[in-house]
Amino acid sequence: MRAVKEARQYIERNPADPSAVVLAKLVLALEMESDFHVTDLYQLDQPRFDLALRILGEWRVDRYYLGKARLFDVSLQMAEMYATPQPTAAPAAFPAEPTATAAPAGV
Repeated sequence: MRAVKEARQYIERNPADPSAVVLAKLVLALEMESDFHVTDLYQLDQPRFDLALRILGEWRVDRYYLGKARLFDVSLQMAEMYATPQPTAAPAAFPAEPTATAAPAGV
């Protein structure tokens, strides 16, 4: 199970538990890109501490993919902005028939 889902379920089941409060504060800090006191993690028991570390790992990977998706989106917009309209190609004229050349004399 993904850590973020596991944390959500834990927080929902134990809203008054101090560990749930710390996990919720961690998630809010990550989402809002605000400060979080690392020392708060030491209040957690070992399973919740491990869960917090997994949340951090998943958050980092998800941000990478989100950044990659944003980069693709911007790149696509730039490509559309600078694309030159493709003119509709008129049918090309057939090349002229080769002219018959005289055969060399004596053949």
